[in-house]
Amino acid sequence: MSGKTDADPTPRAPEPMKIATWNVNGIRARQAQVQELIDREKPDVVCLQEIKASIDQLPVWLCELEGYWCYWHGSMGYSGVGLHVSKALAPERPVFEHPAFDYENRIVLVRLPVATIASVYVPNGGKDFPAKMRFLAALEQFAIDHRSAGPLIICGDINIARTEMDVHPKERKPRAVGQLPEERVQLERILEGGGLVDVGRALEPGNDQMFTWWAPWRNLRQRNIGWRLDYVLASQSLYGKVQSCVVLREFGTSDHGPVIARFDVLNL
Repeated sequence: MSGKTDADPTPRAPEPMKIATWNVNGIRARQAQVQELIDREKPDVVCLQEIKASIDQLPVWLCELEGYWCYWHGSMGYSGVGLHVSKALAPERPVFEHPAFDYENRIVLVRLPVATIASVYVPNGGKDFPAKMRFLAALEQFAIDHRSAGPLIICGDINIARTEMDVHPKERKPRAVGQLPEERVQLERILEGGGLVDVGRALEPGNDQMFTWWAPWRNLRQRNIGWRLDYVLASQSLYGKVQSCVVLREFGTSDHGPVIARFDVLNL
């Protein structure tokens, strides 16, 4: 006899927490790819941006993804975010909520025992730059206010290339929205005020090919001539548990690539 009984099974090490964030640029065009990403990566949390749909425009199977607590926050044809939490991570349905500064369906958050996680889609700013800056200032205050409340992870399309390194040399334009000095200063204020770490850049400080968005022409994606606009921003305490943060450049047909971060949260 092996001596093993049902009462003393061999312990299994829990899996690290995995977070996926992706600007899908239209969930109805990418619904099968979202399911493919989930099947392949098995993330514990899925943050989606630019879903461009209301919940009544989505098929039933997508509204309530199998194995997830799902929250969709969108309207017809514009903006919108989604946030989905694995039932393995949260056995009971968590509460999804919006900060007071939410507009155009651009932010949803969930407070989990391990961290508060937000899916965010910052305005592009091309048509209304002051509105973008107001949203970013409010996001800064949100991060500051949350700093004493526990770990925070902000995921999504921030629509700012943080530094020159985050734009391919062929795409650098000093007066382009998304590369403006005042935007970059505001992003640094969010990081500093919230005690947050830009996870991807912190792990790979010298990687000048870490792009997440490519203009949809001239094979720019295939040539990796892009911008880094999509981020995982995490509290310092969580960054100490990070295992990896990668961009899936070749996945899907959105003009953005998914970003996948893994955290060893067992010792938090």
